[in-house]
Amino acid sequence: MLSESSSFLKGVMLGSVFCALITMLGHVRIGHGSRMHHEHHHLQAPNKEDILKISEDERLELSKSFRVYCIILVKPKDVSLWAAVKETWTKHCDKAEFFSSENVKVFESINMDTDDMWLMMRKAYKYAFDKYSDQYNWFFLARPTTFAVIENLKYFLLKKDPSQPFYLGHTIKSGELEYVSVEGGIVLSIESMKRLNSLLNVPEKCPEQGGMIWKLSEDKQLAVCLKYAGVFAENAEDADGKDVFNTKSVGLSIKEAMTNHPNQVVEGCCSDMAVTFNGLTPNQMHVMMYGVYRLRAFGHVFSDALVFLPPNGSEND
Repeated sequence: MLSESSSFLKGVMLGSVFCALITMLGHVRIGHGSRMHHEHHHLQAPNKEDILKISEDERLELSKSFRVYCIILVKPKDVSLWAAVKETWTKHCDKAEFFSSENVKVFESINMDTDDMWLMMRKAYKYAFDKYSDQYNWFFLARPTTFAVIENLKYFLLKKDPSQPFYLGHTIKSGELEYVSVEGGIVLSIESMKRLNSLLNVPEKCPEQGGMIWKLSEDKQLAVCLKYAGVFAENAEDADGKDVFNTKSVGLSIKEAMTNHPNQVVEGCCSDMAVTFNGLTPNQMHVMMYGVYRLRAFGHVFSDALVFLPPNGSEND
């Protein structure tokens, strides 16, 4: 009897492992055949010389045409971070809305009525597309631990056509699946939003659940769905090849630079045109806000060739 019971348990365990592997491979290999038509590449920000070639009238028109809608996924436990994000960088979005797992009376938010991060992300993207597809051409999604410099995001996107399927940020490779990490923030063009929206009701290609046993994180799930739509993850870098979407905080990045590049801590740390940092506390959010938007070194003049103006009536400072 013990022998039969032992054999049964071994069978169950082996079966579970086999199913998990099949589920994982099923997700990872999606769209592999179409990969030859869209090789992953590193997207870089425009250089300043290119901007200077644009006339002043064209620069002004560009600054007005870039409209970024910000999606922040939150849960009640994030209330202190939520408050910090609301009071800091999201004021620089053309519009920012918070999507909560449940109704929260303290702050205004859109109730997703689910605790599952992938379902929250799906619902938030659908809501944003259905309501704002004719008003915004770029959509930026972040967690409440992320700090974003929206002006740098707009600068990075300056020469990118939103009618093309862009899906960019800090890319990570997991097996054959390449995805943009939600920790650094995710950017989708309006074309990618259209393609994603067309698949949200197709469970065979974009399921609400990643698998019966092997559950993928929400950013991997998104990559799987977008692969079916012919949209692939692309890493965002500055003109020197440094990442502009960071999955770590400034403090941790500097600490690592002090170890790895002791003679070039500042240069070895981060891009001058960084878009995001992650893993921040509420206090660090306000420190970042002060450093990015308030602190100035007297005598140093930054003559940027392009200025991104806030929309009329914005609380943008």
